[in-house]
Amino acid sequence: MSHAATKWAFDQPEVHRDMKPSEWAVLMVLADCHNPIHGCFPSQDYICSKTNLGERAVRDQLTRLRERGLIDWDMARENGRRGSNRYKLGFETDFQPANSAGSSEGVSTGKIEQFQPADSDSYNRQNLPPNLVKEPVKEPLSAQARGREGENSVDRKKAEADGWALLKDWPGFAGMPKEPALREWLALTPEEREAAKAKFPAWLALLKQQKKSHFPAPSTYFREKLFRDVLDPDEAPAQPVEAKPFGPLWNATIIQQLLLDPQPAPPPPSAFLRELLRRDDDAGRAERKRRQIQFGWPHVNDWYHRAESRKGFAVQPDQAWMKDLMEPVPVSSSMFEGWRAEYERRGWPWLPDWGSQPVVFFPKGGPQGLDEFERAVRAQDAEDDGSEREAG
Repeated sequence: MSHAATKWAFDQPEVHRDMKPSEWAVLMVLADCHNPIHGCFPSQDYICSKTNLGERAVRDQLTRLRERGLIDWDMARENGRRGSNRYKLGFETDFQPANSAGSSEGVSTGKIEQFQPADSDSYNRQNLPPNLVKEPVKEPLSAQARGREGENSVDRKKAEADGWALLKDWPGFAGMPKEPALREWLALTPEEREAAKAKFPAWLALLKQQKKSHFPAPSTYFREKLFRDVLDPDEAPAQPVEAKPFGPLWNATIIQQLLLDPQPAPPPPSAFLRELLRRDDDAGRAERKRRQIQFGWPHVNDWYHRAESRKGFAVQPDQAWMKDLMEPVPVSSSMFEGWRAEYERRGWPWLPDWGSQPVVFFPKGGPQGLDEFERAVRAQDAEDDGSEREAG
């Protein structure tokens, strides 16, 4: 096989957007059979077996690839009979597309011809050029690969089973040739296979996080050892935890914020409002409370706004413990109304529209348990601050 040929073939669907999966599969088989020294001589039967396509379908795909200017072939003849086909691939330095190729005795002309196989596969094997082989030419084994040739059949079967188990979840793998990926998998050491398998979910998540539109082929992942770029699961930073609207972690985080002093940044009041805010009567107190609710906790109001669209927010994993301090409260219960009154008494913004939500989570023990919740939260904050100072 030729890595350069495989890489070139793998990139072609990006160039030829209308390329069909079956056409690409045939091109990948040709690339996999290409040898930098001897060339490319797969039989039609071999291409059929690797692509699961019939003879006519393979001929059609070869013709289309030739019309695109991606491949060409020489059809050698001896004693008036057709010999083996030597395929030329578009990445080769001496490649000439079919519509500009010259013609000579025993070689295909520039005119595009419908592909036809040799009279028989056995005849092809008898008439191969000297020192060439019919099916894919294997490159010399590396020292690493030679060291693994002693693996017993049981180990190899297990390695193959592990490889297929990993490959079945690969995005888009259904339309790719299977053998190149498995071959690259078996070329890894047992330790590398374990790392490739263990880090695959994290590698996939990283690509999705980076909004990659193209996932490398599994053969590329194995051959280039892309899993080395991913931290070990034990070393990777903990991922944020989602706080779903009206759930335990969602309202625990909100109440933690509400227990902090309000930090209003309201717009400057008008002259009338300034006078109203100075008054020490019911109207003045009501206006001061209204402005505190509206502007005192901007994060909380933003989270409330997101909850109306059923969107939560992310919190650090070390905050997840707070959900154990919470309990579900039915929205039609007296306890729920008790919490509404407590929010009103403290001047806190009340919950947004909870829709069909049957329960909302509040600190255990009702409003009377709020002091215990606050002590636990402040104690944990003090412990975290002490740990940070020691680390610094």
